[in-house]
Amino acid sequence: MSMTITEKILARAAGKTSVRPGDLVNAKIDMIMCHDVTTPPAISMLKEHQIDRVFDPEKIVVTPDHFQPAKDIKSAQLHKRLDTWAKEKGIRYYYPLGRAGVCHALLPEQGHIRPGEVIVGGDSHTCTYGAFGAFSTGIGSTDLAAAIATGILWFKVPASMKFVLNGTLPKGVCSKDVILEVIRRIGTDGALYRAMEFTGPALKDLSMEARMTITNMAIEAGGKNGIMAFDETTKAYLDGRLKGKTDYTVFQSDPNAQYVSTEEIDCGKLEPMVAFPHLPSNGKPISQCKGLPMDQAYIGSCTNGRIEDLRIAAGILKGKTVQIRTIVVPATPVIWKQMMDEGLSEIFYESGCVISAPTCGACLGGFMGILANGERCVSTTNRNFVGRMGHPKSEVYLAGPATAAASAVEGKLADPRNYLK
Repeated sequence: MSMTITEKILARAAGKTSVRPGDLVNAKIDMIMCHDVTTPPAISMLKEHQIDRVFDPEKIVVTPDHFQPAKDIKSAQLHKRLDTWAKEKGIRYYYPLGRAGVCHALLPEQGHIRPGEVIVGGDSHTCTYGAFGAFSTGIGSTDLAAAIATGILWFKVPASMKFVLNGTLPKGVCSKDVILEVIRRIGTDGALYRAMEFTGPALKDLSMEARMTITNMAIEAGGKNGIMAFDETTKAYLDGRLKGKTDYTVFQSDPNAQYVSTEEIDCGKLEPMVAFPHLPSNGKPISQCKGLPMDQAYIGSCTNGRIEDLRIAAGILKGKTVQIRTIVVPATPVIWKQMMDEGLSEIFYESGCVISAPTCGACLGGFMGILANGERCVSTTNRNFVGRMGHPKSEVYLAGPATAAASAVEGKLADPRNYLK
């Protein structure tokens, strides 16, 4: 029976020779991601039911990230509970403050993501890890509690959609622009509970950082997971990074695997994109929206806070002064140090940016960049819902790091291609 990558991974995890879309399976979990927002409620549920165990302390990765460093007493209490629990249960891969980072950047960087595995996390953007040829999806606190205790969850096997990325990305266009175009085409429910499988010649030229940006936003189209096939780029990223198990299974979709639809994108014709409020599907080419005044630029998050993103932004900001408040947030301490070692921190400082410690804070309207009534922010984050980054009457415009940096320089939505030689 022909199967897609997603179907093959779930079949392996369920101990079956084959599965098809719609099947219900009990799958063994290979890795669980825990952070400071959804894990404390899961811990409470386990205690309430007198379940005092974790299924495997070496298959759980814990990091505070949403409200770290703690912004108030409530977030400090969340961190204390997470810290106490991780130590009590002997969680091997616990990243406390100082080593903590934005979870979806931290886990791949630290070698916790392997192809062919089933990975879950108490965060909707856990679909990021599908860039490595893994089945990875977000879950709520109740399912998180069950996974922590048993290492098994049930899934309905999703049908797959194929997205063929053709051509070569023009200068000034990045993977964020690709996924914003995909979501513009199919809508925020266009892939509802489906596997979004990305393939095509344009993908081969993208780094792992760029690929993670695409799978990160699969959930913004309603996808159950985003996934890409393993290749030499994947292998090069993983070599020397993997912790513990260095052997893994690579799955590829069969040539005659079934897809509910196939969407072809000519990446060579794309412009930098901006998603207008209040949906990620409200994408517009920069040529149609440049000039709209902004109050803030935000460069960071689990979507675009990696070193590649910061290099892109610094390349545009070098020798220039920002006209609006601009916040730069490296996603992990390793990226923070790399940014400093490469001289990017100096560029951001000289241009007038604020540089933060790794945190998810502003992305979800927590802290470190909250918007006031009527303010507009061009942001490299992944959601622009009403009130997402602050006041209900503020507005968030999603864009790639190049567009955000160019807009910071001009104080309005700007075309980054004007800053490239």
